[in-house]
Amino acid sequence: MRNSILLFFKGVAMGAANVIPGVSGGTIALLTGIFNPIIDAIKNVNTTTFKMFFKGDFKGVAEQVNLKLLIPVFFGVFVSLISLAKLFKYLFAAYPIYIWSFFFGLILASVYFVAKQIKQCNLSTIVTFVIGTAIALSISFMTPASENSSTMYLMLCGVVAACSMILPGLSGSFVLILLGNYELVMIRSVSSLDWSILAPVAVGAVIGLVAFSHLLSWVFKKYHDQTISLLSGFILGSLCILWPWKRKLYKLGMNGEVLIKKSGEKVVEGYQWFMPDMMSTEFMIATLCMIVGVVSIVALEKFAGSSND
Repeated sequence: MRNSILLFFKGVAMGAANVIPGVSGGTIALLTGIFNPIIDAIKNVNTTTFKMFFKGDFKGVAEQVNLKLLIPVFFGVFVSLISLAKLFKYLFAAYPIYIWSFFFGLILASVYFVAKQIKQCNLSTIVTFVIGTAIALSISFMTPASENSSTMYLMLCGVVAACSMILPGLSGSFVLILLGNYELVMIRSVSSLDWSILAPVAVGAVIGLVAFSHLLSWVFKKYHDQTISLLSGFILGSLCILWPWKRKLYKLGMNGEVLIKKSGEKVVEGYQWFMPDMMSTEFMIATLCMIVGVVSIVALEKFAGSSND
């Protein structure tokens, strides 16, 4: 029971991370020591699993896919997604600088704690770190697509977002922003439980998780240090996305008018970053929020270490 409760709260942390653009649930899984077990469990969903299920061997299925791990973790993710969607919607609207500052501190500290898992630093790990950073930076400057609620596109969003959600350093929510469906899926549909939107996304997510887990498991076992280094670079590069002081750049039409979504909101094309007034009260509070974010990751890492002993 104690272990299930710990796994539930680790899932809660993963779910919270997955709601936040720029923060990866995979990073939280890696920090809390459940990343490899989750990947291995999902990887075991195969034809043998389905044969056991249809034969009524439910105990065998539970052992095959490690349901003792997956159920509390994914239940925690689900509870977290549902409960935090409305809260983040309010915080992003009311206190955007402070909430982004907190997330910035979270990810800044994550770079160190993920990178320290590299067993041997050499030329290959340095190169992959630089490549990971460059990829994340290039993604942050991509122009988001327009919102699309077609079933096939929502399934594609589920596939891509699920793969990125379990990949440390690559934010599933930010990928949804690039695909144009972050607000539709993670804010409006999750907070209102609109299953006409969530169902095709969930189907795509399951397909993506099962397919991607095999590749990710193999890569981690074959090239552990290089993979961790690449992911550390992803995390470092994502700091650009999370920089608190940025202005939205809106997409313009042929005549220079700002394009409007069906929901009535302006279409965001990108962001313009700027330096804050370092003597302002806002900057002081934002810095404190960053420190709280850093301390949160340090505490999470210590908690993960003690729970894994």
